[in-house]
Amino acid sequence: MINCLIVDDEPLALDIIEDYISKIPFLTLYKSFQNPIDALSVVQEGKIDLVFLDVQMPELTGIQFLKIANGKCKIILTTAYPEYALDGYEHNVVDYLLKPIAFDRFYKAAQKANDLICNVAPQGVVPVVESNSIPNTFVHNFIFVKTEYKIQKIYLDDILFIEGLKDYISIFTRTERIITLQNMKKMEETLPHSQFIRVHKSYIISLDKIESIERSRIFIANKIIPIGDTYREEFFKRIENKNL
Repeated sequence: MINCLIVDDEPLALDIIEDYISKIPFLTLYKSFQNPIDALSVVQEGKIDLVFLDVQMPELTGIQFLKIANGKCKIILTTAYPEYALDGYEHNVVDYLLKPIAFDRFYKAAQKANDLICNVAPQGVVPVVESNSIPNTFVHNFIFVKTEYKIQKIYLDDILFIEGLKDYISIFTRTERIITLQNMKKMEETLPHSQFIRVHKSYIISLDKIESIERSRIFIANKIIPIGDTYREEFFKRIENKNL
């Protein structure tokens, strides 16, 4: 069971998150706070596993709270201001929830925290070996890739598209670009076929991130991705089957 705090200066936001927590069996609410300073004292006692933390608060901002907490617990940021997302990820938050928060999105963030805190090893692990012999593993809803200094966990739902660049690939998520020494063929084999498709010798895309398609171009998050002749027939067949 994961011990949670909620820190938010808005009573309505507290009520909503309290209700969501009550519906998730692996979460238990320790306490809710409107004053972040009071919440910080509880966190520093080491009693808390996870904090749902608002960013914009008058006495202490969420980012300041993060710095003072200094990794004593996992943090999920909650805010109405998307511009703070990058600051949060720089401090290694579990997730970033944009208000108003839907329950399914809240549950996904809670599951991420559960994986990290409880070190859950989901069923159905399929090992894949990179070209440099470092294992790259697809485990249900995330992969691990080797970057220059570490092995990084990436959630599949966060991936927008992947670009192949000579001896390495770039994985573009909602918040960052991750570079790994691996070839496109191995990555294509690693990713679940139901969710990803190769559309060009240099691009793999996430089907549910497509915003629009115009002739031989796919639009995803302000990026224009070409559809290669070799991949055109299979791509449009998949699109038709998904009724997009």
